[in-house]
Amino acid sequence: MDLKNDQQKIKIGVSGAAETGHCGPDAYDLGIELGKQIATQGAILLTGATTGFPMWAAMGATAAGGVSVGLSPAATPREHIETYNLPLEYMDLILYTGFGYPGRDIIFTHSTDAMLFGCGRIGTIHEFTVAFEDGKPIGILEGSWATDDVLKNILDNGHRGSEFVIFDKDPKKLVERVIEMVKKQKAALPVAPHIEVPVA
Repeated sequence: MDLKNDQQKIKIGVSGAAETGHCGPDAYDLGIELGKQIATQGAILLTGATTGFPMWAAMGATAAGGVSVGLSPAATPREHIETYNLPLEYMDLILYTGFGYPGRDIIFTHSTDAMLFGCGRIGTIHEFTVAFEDGKPIGILEGSWATDDVLKNILDNGHRGSEFVIFDKDPKKLVERVIEMVKKQKAALPVAPHIEVPVA
């Protein structure tokens, strides 16, 4: 598929823990690399506008010259900073949902073409289940954390097919594989109507 003709870049969300003390020694480097790969492979990064693993991905995307968009649980910039104690750095655009963490999770996940999951906690699991129910391509990054095993256990005991969920230890390969799944989904969409712009 030619993304120029598609008129839209692929939007990839990265979900992970804001507090990363349990994530292990390689989490920072893998988060940075994941963001870099999203940018260098031509996609836009979306995060929950938070700290920790998602912020590391935003740092990587920014360093690679990519576009980073955050979806905040707050309703205003002041609330984002003062109430939620969340950062403004490494995001080209922040959308203020005003729905708290649970509502933000749903809007964030719905706004992506695919979701990637790194080291996480309960909020990451919530975003995973929303993405799964949406039938989105899902990539789970394996690392020195337990999140990948937790998500495997959910899949094994959920009694549902998981053909659109993939696991990989290599951020580059994980992004490549997820983008390929997104392209296949987009290729199956109906053709959008063409709107003629009148010439003045």
